[in-house]
Amino acid sequence: MKSPQVTVMGIFAADLCFRTQRLPIWGETVIGGNFRLGPGGKGSNQAVAAARLGGAVRFISKVGADPFAEIARSIYREAGVHLDFLFISSEHATGAAAIIVDQASGENAIVVAPGAANALTVDDINQAKACIASSGCFMTQLELSVPLVEHGLRLAHSLGVPTILNPAPACDLSDDLLGLCDYVTPNESEASILTGLPVGTTSEIEAAAEALLRRGPRHVVITLGARGAFVRGSKIKEHVSAFQAGPVIDTTGAGDAFNGGLAVGLSEGMDLIEATRFGCAAAGLSVTKPGTAPSMPSRDEVDRLYRNHNDAAARR
Repeated sequence: MKSPQVTVMGIFAADLCFRTQRLPIWGETVIGGNFRLGPGGKGSNQAVAAARLGGAVRFISKVGADPFAEIARSIYREAGVHLDFLFISSEHATGAAAIIVDQASGENAIVVAPGAANALTVDDINQAKACIASSGCFMTQLELSVPLVEHGLRLAHSLGVPTILNPAPACDLSDDLLGLCDYVTPNESEASILTGLPVGTTSEIEAAAEALLRRGPRHVVITLGARGAFVRGSKIKEHVSAFQAGPVIDTTGAGDAFNGGLAVGLSEGMDLIEATRFGCAAAGLSVTKPGTAPSMPSRDEVDRLYRNHNDAAARR
């Protein structure tokens, strides 16, 4: 089968990851455990995830002329992400992120500085118009400025290309922008911020999804970590279970693995529920490895997890 084309717009950030037993308070220094430097940024991670899962991926972003940018190019060459629209700024440093991971739970807290990606322009995005037009979907996030995100979504929407918005990190969004989205994929906290509703229980999650759906997107997929995902559309209302692929090592990037899987699944013609299952399988594998982009699974790994899951279900 021909690889489905996926266009992702977002930022690359060099991840500086620290593992620690607890977060410091302001003015305090704590001694951490392992330190890791590697590739990250939500858009970049999603592009790598989609490429490793079989997509023909173009990534629209901007990096600096510095060593961090070479980290980006290296992971893209390894994963097979095309570099046609990775622009270079001579005036801005490549973005970076400080990630603090709890040694016991694997949960994380992140601070992102987009750097050169903030210098991406409307003209840069427009250069990718033909690429977007031939894509099975266009996906973006909120680490870029909202006006750039809206421009990318509006361009893809005008071309009849299905659009995915991963609203992370969450912020105030207009109904007009949400109306440009075929799929919106918040996690629980992002869904709560976007709707002003609690999301602690199953009924609250369903209510938040319904409230977000009324604001304009065609479909809402709320990711629920170890509980899977909840899918809501005008004719769809279903909980999709998570895949348990092994001990949880690091949850950083799990949402990006999910979104990359969802984009590839939809571009391959899967229905939304099956594409969500595919994304859950990718996320389930990603948390069994440390890191963000390096933890994104291959298509073979996801297919194997599917087979094992189906075999186990058949034996029950």
